[in-house]
Amino acid sequence: MSTEGKSREAMCALGAKLAARGLCPGTSGNISVRIADGWLMTPTNSSLGELDPAQLSKLDSNGKHVGGDPPTKEALLHRSVYDVRPKDGAIVHLHSTHAVAISCLDPSCHHSAETTLPPITPYFVMRVGKLPLVPYFKPGDPKLADAIREYAKGHRAVLLANHGPVVAGTSLSAASASIEELEETAKLHLLLQGLKTRTLSDFQVREIEEAFPS
Repeated sequence: MSTEGKSREAMCALGAKLAARGLCPGTSGNISVRIADGWLMTPTNSSLGELDPAQLSKLDSNGKHVGGDPPTKEALLHRSVYDVRPKDGAIVHLHSTHAVAISCLDPSCHHSAETTLPPITPYFVMRVGKLPLVPYFKPGDPKLADAIREYAKGHRAVLLANHGPVVAGTSLSAASASIEELEETAKLHLLLQGLKTRTLSDFQVREIEEAFPS
């Protein structure tokens, strides 16, 4: 099987996995992979749990749709992230319940101006790091693609206000691991609301960052 064929199969397998975990209700969420001559993306209005490798959208290096079904309405968003993260090869965007809940909180409820979620566990620091909030724009708005570009330069994961998380990774498996860790941390954070919580100290965070550089 060709490299592109393997990427198609991997995207569909990941979609089925995320759907089985309940992380992409209905036709929400989208996945993309960088390939030699462009990108593969999930089609618009498709269920991640029912993807067909042959129907995945293919875009050329200029972003032109050249094969498969029409791409996700967030195609420009994906391309903006790839533009500023040349070492990353895959992006996963979900509407997972707990992360979306965090994205709907008043900013005063977020951990800090730099990150919506606190460093609760070492795995969040390792796989996500800081999670900044990107201001709200309607889905598919070119202004959203422009906004996310600035945040993605220094962060592998961002949270779209009232929308959901977008995570880039060096591979599809890396992006998947990071966004699943993000969702679990969002769930933990909401479960701990009202309780006195011990988060990792600045020293502990730096120690993890030095031991497990991204």
